[in-house]
Amino acid sequence: MKLNYEVLKPTIGARVELSRDQIGDPQVAQDLLELLEQHTVLAFPQVNFTNDEQLALTDALGSRVNIAASIAGRENSDEVYEVTLNEGAKIEKEYVLGTFFWHMDGLTVDLTPPKATVLSARRLSPTGGQTEFASTKAAYAALSEEEKAELQDLRVLHTVTASLREILSEEEVDPVRRTLRHEHPLVWRRADGTTSMVLGSTADLIIGKSKAESRAILARLLEWTVQPAFTYRHNWQDGDCVVWDNTSALHRVVPYAQDSGRMMHRTTIAGVEAVH
Repeated sequence: MKLNYEVLKPTIGARVELSRDQIGDPQVAQDLLELLEQHTVLAFPQVNFTNDEQLALTDALGSRVNIAASIAGRENSDEVYEVTLNEGAKIEKEYVLGTFFWHMDGLTVDLTPPKATVLSARRLSPTGGQTEFASTKAAYAALSEEEKAELQDLRVLHTVTASLREILSEEEVDPVRRTLRHEHPLVWRRADGTTSMVLGSTADLIIGKSKAESRAILARLLEWTVQPAFTYRHNWQDGDCVVWDNTSALHRVVPYAQDSGRMMHRTTIAGVEAVH
């Protein structure tokens, strides 16, 4: 393998040395995909990508997908999505505040969940703003065989209202967004045989179970997944870029001040449906 890298934790995370001139190298792209499969989260320290370079890396790792453009009224969203609480930002503040809670990207829209997310730091907050990741692949692997059997056929309804329940009442959610919902298998199986769980703040109900039982199961699995053994916190430096496997890793940001100026640029890589 041409790339130099350091494993950050046995269950999640690797720091990778990557230069701009390697982005277009097909062998490097294949090596990065293999590392992503093995380590779930890849951190590229202080690479200082431009938007075009970030898009080039996104395209090298798969087909890009614009999640925001799939939402009614947001069809003209930019390919590079600005994640910020700055005044005048295109994204509504409540959805950025929703990233303070464990979640996965693109689970409520009518698209296959993204394979991976690419996030780069353009301006940091003086306090807070670290991004935490939790491996649902490692968490699932550590369950007992009995527990895996209980979960294997469950399907979960993911909704925007669930993702905002700590921020807005259902009535306060924009009526168009209130209708955004999608079912996904709880246990996400890939063609290569790897398995993870699809969880997070968007998870509202388990199909066929009561609200109480659904919420209890989902809460227990979330608590299990975010224990220290399966998590990694990225302390951003200016110019860092991080790529993670979206259906194998929950993520959240450590809260930061709304006037901090924090600015992150996000692109996403199209996913492949789970194997039944």
